[in-house]
Amino acid sequence: MTPRATALAFRAVALAEACSWVGLLFGMFVKWVLGTSERGVQIFGPIHGGIFIAYVVLAVVAARVLRWEPRTTLLALAASVPPLATLWFDRWATRTGRLPLPEPVPTS
Repeated sequence: MTPRATALAFRAVALAEACSWVGLLFGMFVKWVLGTSERGVQIFGPIHGGIFIAYVVLAVVAARVLRWEPRTTLLALAASVPPLATLWFDRWATRTGRLPLPEPVPTS
């Protein structure tokens, strides 16, 4: 994989992981606070679990392809645990040059 393709895949999965967190948190709110249904947890639990695993795998792949130092890799992995932290890591890694920006699309 090229560095830009790796960065694009990493960004997509980081966003998906954050969105699945929101869905799971909403499902837990409905289940535990409102006490009306477990459906949200039943739906978003497995979705979030699968995307979480994909994020961890892609973080390791990105660390190798983008030649991240161990500290950056550990931050990427740690960002998978708190809700929405993958978005923070994405912005930080982009701002510090650890995650390349996508190629601009030419306009005609």
